[in-house]
Amino acid sequence: MKKSFFHLLTTLLSAAALAITSGALVAKELTDNPDLRTFVNKMVEQHQFNSKRLVHLFKQTELKPDIITTMSKPAEAKPWYQYRPIFLTEKRIKGGVAFWDEHSEILVRAEQEYGVPAEIITAIIGVETRYGGYTGRHRVIDALTTLAFDYPPRSKFFTSELEQYLLMTREEQIDPLSLKGSYAGAMGIPQFISSSYRSYAVDFDNDGHRNLWDNPVDAIGSVANYFKQHRWKPGEPVTVQTHVSGNKYRELVKMGMKPQRPLVEFSSFGVQVPDQLDENQPASLLELETEGIPEFWIGLHNFYVITRYNHSPLYAMAVYQLSNEIRKQREHR
Repeated sequence: MKKSFFHLLTTLLSAAALAITSGALVAKELTDNPDLRTFVNKMVEQHQFNSKRLVHLFKQTELKPDIITTMSKPAEAKPWYQYRPIFLTEKRIKGGVAFWDEHSEILVRAEQEYGVPAEIITAIIGVETRYGGYTGRHRVIDALTTLAFDYPPRSKFFTSELEQYLLMTREEQIDPLSLKGSYAGAMGIPQFISSSYRSYAVDFDNDGHRNLWDNPVDAIGSVANYFKQHRWKPGEPVTVQTHVSGNKYRELVKMGMKPQRPLVEFSSFGVQVPDQLDENQPASLLELETEGIPEFWIGLHNFYVITRYNHSPLYAMAVYQLSNEIRKQREHR
């Protein structure tokens, strides 16, 4: 028993020492990284940051391999029949009704000012963070630095987001080491990335601060503003389910989710167009994988606007369907 205890203690102490050594090596390697040095120089020259302070900041920053692992396996890579059940749950629908009830006056004001339906705003926040219940466990500085300097496929994008993050935290007078978010560096109740925060976050309660971490009022206003700035069209439909025949419809599916061809042409591709839709508007055709026959949906302008929040048709469809379920349950209780 004693031997086993001391063996375990020795193992744990060795592991701790290795972790400390590894952390020091990672910090050294990071601050010696030529790309990071180039980045620091850019922040100094273009934005008048202090070089020594930035180097000190990055010495306290950690590269996180688990972030890259997660980045390589996003939920949006799942087929629709596996993706949908993640978000269309009774708990999330009820949570949406409760969130709407609690913030009904703010949601009404946001809809009036920005033209975005309360159920869409609510569903976005529900999909992103379960109505603020889970906003992420990674330090944002670690996530963005890891993806900027240790994830070549999207290094350019995340280097830009790291730049925006440092500008944002300086503007808002926030310690850049203090904020936590998603593995991709998204932050707060609505999971804004740094550039979105700087461009679209609003002080919706007029208290002099844009606070998306623990202020649902600012979060609601910011989501609504985001959609307005991406040209949400009030009162217009989002997407409509349809049926197809033959194989020519595949040409429309291959064109992607951005509306390009006018609906009047869809029938020639074997796609049924509902009578209530304006045939002159551009649209897209979405094919969603099920365990049986695929589902087909006509994607309209507002559907595409939802994909500006997350560039995935599965994400946009989950938001749309969740918004409908929240509204229905709230109206029929």
